Amino acid sequence: MSDNTPAALDHAILPGVALGYAPVIDRQHGIAGTRLTLVPLRPDARIDQAELLAALAATWPKGGIVLSPQGETLLGAVLAQPPAQPMQIEVPAFMAADPALADAIAALKGTGHRGLLKGLPSAPLPAPVAAMFKQIALEPGQSAPAGIEHVCAGVRGADAVAAAFKAGAAAVIGWPMDGPYEASDGAKTEIAGDLQVIMELISRVDEGEDVERLEQTLKRDPSLAFKLLRYMNSAAFGLPVEVSSFRHAIMLLGYARLKRWLALLLTTASSDHAMRPIMYGAVRRGLLMEELAAGMNDREQRDEMFICGLFSLLDHMLKQPFDKLLQSIPVPERVRQALVDGTGPFLPYLQLVQAIESESVFDYRDCTEALMLGAGEVNACVLRALHKAAQLE
Repeated sequence: MSDNTPAALDHAILPGVALGYAPVIDRQHGIAGTRLTLVPLRPDARIDQAELLAALAATWPKGGIVLSPQGETLLGAVLAQPPAQPMQIEVPAFMAADPALADAIAALKGTGHRGLLKGLPSAPLPAPVAAMFKQIALEPGQSAPAGIEHVCAGVRGADAVAAAFKAGAAAVIGWPMDGPYEASDGAKTEIAGDLQVIMELISRVDEGEDVERLEQTLKRDPSLAFKLLRYMNSAAFGLPVEVSSFRHAIMLLGYARLKRWLALLLTTASSDHAMRPIMYGAVRRGLLMEELAAGMNDREQRDEMFICGLFSLLDHMLKQPFDKLLQSIPVPERVRQALVDGTGPFLPYLQLVQAIESESVFDYRDCTEALMLGAGEVNACVLRALHKAAQLE
């Protein structure tokens, strides 16, 4: 993938902060936005406000973000100089009740921002402050006060997501997967026909079959051919000319690079609405692992890192454990090691991505230290991956 990343994201940024992200999932299991969490790595951590604002504008030029600065210093800086583009800003209840912040919070409304109240306030908020909050983010099991929409935060696992919606949540912030997929006793799964076509294509490309045979396979599902060409002509792909056919794509890309885009297609082609948050996560994992590998001289290794991240949620999507699943889908040995054996050179990168998703600063520190990566370097990779993912959707 060629790099058409905005200049605001082309260098290490926000070195004192660990960035985390999670989808905002609506009741139809669509993705209503992304929550970006800023966790200070030291109690006194500060941010370069101009750098943060430029990075946000480059990553989400049209909004669609919930910004969650953790800690009084970071939130105070955001309230003092809010982003130019309207977004939702998460504010802990105890800070919303602070008289010293009342004017800054109330002023957000005039600049088009919305508030997300985090936690239950101990007493009613002043009217100008309360008017900023139409939603409240609560942990599972807590109930929202009357008149304010309930968002359930910190959710992990498909059952927990379903329980939150059953309890009345308007949206969920979190992930519908929690660890590797585990099949229920006696459960039988069938892979949908369109996904079987893509799996067959990946196998045929891996075996180097001729273009005519590949085209015949793809023609069994024209909608997949259309989606594949749409991906290849997206800004994130960055090809110098428009791809007009599958044959043209092979001429431009070659078989090795075509495999990564078939892999992307496999992880985004499910028609099951409940899979949309999983697809959201898979695409970002693949792009983030590729960004983390950007400094490697081996193009093949970078492509394999992309596929490793992309396929790391395929067990949840296809409802099969990896040791069985990867018997029918050819993957490089280093990818198989990470996903099946829990070993190999790609595993530490996958663990870092999982730490970023879980917003666990302790795991984040352990993973970055093991890979000898600085937070600023990782943050730039996160924002570039989120930017590219948005271009694909």
